[in-house]
Parts: sequence; structure tokens; C-alpha cells
Amino acid sequence: LTMLGKAYEFFQICDMEGKGFITRQDMQRLHPELPLSLEELEKVFVTLDADGNGSLTPKEFTTGFSEFAKHFLLGQMALKKDMWQSEGETACLQKWEESMSDDEDEEHQFSNLVERLGAKKILEDENDVKQLWLQLKKDEPHLLSNFEEFLARIISQFHEADNEKNELECALKKKIAAYDEEIQHLYEEMDEQIKKEKEQFILKDTERFQCYSRELECKLLLKEQELEQLVQKQQRLEQQYTDLLSDKQETKVENTKLKLTNQELLKDLEKTSRELSLAQQQLLMLQEESTRLHEEKEM
Repeated sequence: LTMLGKAYEFFQICDMEGKGFITRQDMQRLHPELPLSLEELEKVFVTLDADGNGSLTPKEFTTGFSEFAKHFLLGQMALKKDMWQSEGETACLQKWEESMSDDEDEEHQFSNLVERLGAKKILEDENDVKQLWLQLKKDEPHLLSNFEEFLARIISQFHEADNEKNELECALKKKIAAYDEEIQHLYEEMDEQIKKEKEQFILKDTERFQCYSRELECKLLLKEQELEQLVQKQQRLEQQYTDLLSDKQETKVENTKLKLTNQELLKDLEKTSRELSLAQQQLLMLQEESTRLHEEKEM
């Protein structure tokens, strides 16, 4: 993680309520954890509060964090230097610096410090901290212990925050696993319910289909019976039609015979009529003859 990332994590530590900003009271809560007085914390807050609204946003805090650390420690160095010069300890300080530079290599010392504090995984970019540490070691080595203590507390808080984050992640994973298990259980119950409802629906649908099929069979049977009746009726009508045709043919033959007979009868009638006329004429003649004879007889 970079310095800005660490500053943001420190901001989250200060913002215990998760408001999204920190106030003076939030900063003052850290007084027991930091090698700073309440007045110094107030100065820190005022320095970081660029717009003077009485609260620090994450951007304000992370932007001014590195500069504050440098300025604060340099101010501490100047203050300590004045005190040491006023007490005549400058010579001792120079000797101490020389002995330190002779005893160990600076790079090795810083690496040992990082390993001792367990900051290897936290400080991915060590340049800013390293430069500040080297400057303190070179110019004001008597403040180096304060800086290392401050750095140790910050890293310790980062470790605690990281542990809390890991615990929260573990708890979150457990909750997610429980939630997934509950979802899976609900899904299985829902799937079972869907299967049951589907089976019931299929059963009801099968029953409706069977009932409908029986109704269709009954209707089909009735239609077949009606069709059979119609076929039989058609057959009867066809037989009647055949009979009528046969009767008509016979009637036609009989009519022909009757017509011939009628013609013969007409001829006989005409002949009889002529004979009758002749007979009537003969009868008249006989009556006249009889009348004449009768008259002659009477005479």
C-alpha cells in the first residue's frame, strides 16, 4: 500500500462511526495512542482543515497527511535542537551521529527497522518513510526514537485494522456462506414446490384430458350412431327410390297397355256407335213401318 492508502486507512480508524468525515473530537480520541499532546493534535487538525469548516474529508486528510508528518517531525527536530544547544549537548549529538554512522549501514538499519515493525507488507512504497528516517538520522538522531515509536504505533494500528478487516471479511464470508446456504435451501424448497405444483398441474391436466377424452368418445359414439341411422335411412330411401323407379316402369308399361287397350276400345266404341246408329235407323224405319202397318190395319 502507498502512503496515501495508509493515510486513508488511518482516516477510517479515526472515523469510527463511519460518518465520512472526522472532527476535532475524533482526533482527540487518539491522544493516548499517539506521541502528541492535545494542543499538537489541534494544530494538526487546523493544518489539515484547509477550508476551515471544522471537519476533515478523506481527500483533505490524505492530501495533507504526508506533509503534516514531515513538517511536524521537522518542527520537533528544531525544537529539540534548540533545547540541546541551550544545554550544551550539541557535541554529544555529533559524536552519537558519528558512532551510529560507523556502527551500521543506514540501509541495513532501515531494513531491520521495517522487519522489526512488521511493515514490509504494509509499506509497499517505502521511499517517503525511508527519506524521512534518513533525514532524521542525519540531522536530528535524538528524534529518531520518537519517529520510530510514532511509526510503530501507526503500523500497529494498521495491523489492528488489518486484523479487524480480516475478521470482518471472515465474518462476512461466513454470513455469505450462510446466506448462500439459506438461498440454496430456499431454492431447493422452491424447486420442490414447483415440482409438486407441476405434478399436481399435470395430474389435473391429465384428469381434465381424460374427462374431455371421455366426453369426446361419448360424442363420437353418438355421432357414429347418428351416422349409422343416417346410412340406414339413406339405404331405405335408396330402396324406396329403386322401388319407385321399378313401380314407375311397371306403371309406364301398364299405361302403354292401357293406352293400346283404350285405343282398341275406342275403335270398338266407334264401330259399336256406327252399328248402333244403323240399328237406330233400322229401328226407326221398322217403327215407321210398324206404324204404317198399324194404321193400315186400323183402316
